[in-house]
Amino acid sequence: MASNKKEANLRIVGELRKRIADVTSQGEFFPRKMIPEPELCTSSADLEKRNRRNNTGPVAPPLPPHNPEGLIVPRKPQNPCLESSDHKNLHRELMFNQKIGKNVLNQKSELQRALEKHKEHQFKRELEQQKQESKSALERVIEERARRLETLEKSEDDNDKCRPGEPEFMKIHAKLRARMDSK
Repeated sequence: MASNKKEANLRIVGELRKRIADVTSQGEFFPRKMIPEPELCTSSADLEKRNRRNNTGPVAPPLPPHNPEGLIVPRKPQNPCLESSDHKNLHRELMFNQKIGKNVLNQKSELQRALEKHKEHQFKRELEQQKQESKSALERVIEERARRLETLEKSEDDNDKCRPGEPEFMKIHAKLRARMDSK
């Protein structure tokens, strides 16, 4: 059985060698049957149809157009930026945003920006007023005392800066007296 397979394989290899010898003796590596005739693939429409059917491999570029004298007609070179999918997606998104009226480039006039800023400030003031109105009397008194203490501390700090030569115990005595007087 193994010898039969071996003999069959040797026979096939011998036949292939004969065919290759015939082809190479004629000066061609590929027989004429494998090369398509030029008139069959001259139109770019045929190439496109063939490429659409065979989407498995890379797409062959269309043949350049020829003028009556047989010269290639010049054409504009392809721009890879315009053909990229990222560029197309970005352009599609920009066109959609323009259609719905959304300004993605944030190009507002100075008047529009000032108006928006004014509205924001006014909204913040209204929120603060609502918070102040909703506070109880106790919360208001506590906030007032906290503000008063802050102003006293600021004034004491300013006084300390003004009198750098004064002894430390005099500064502390003045702070204690200010606190006692405020109560």
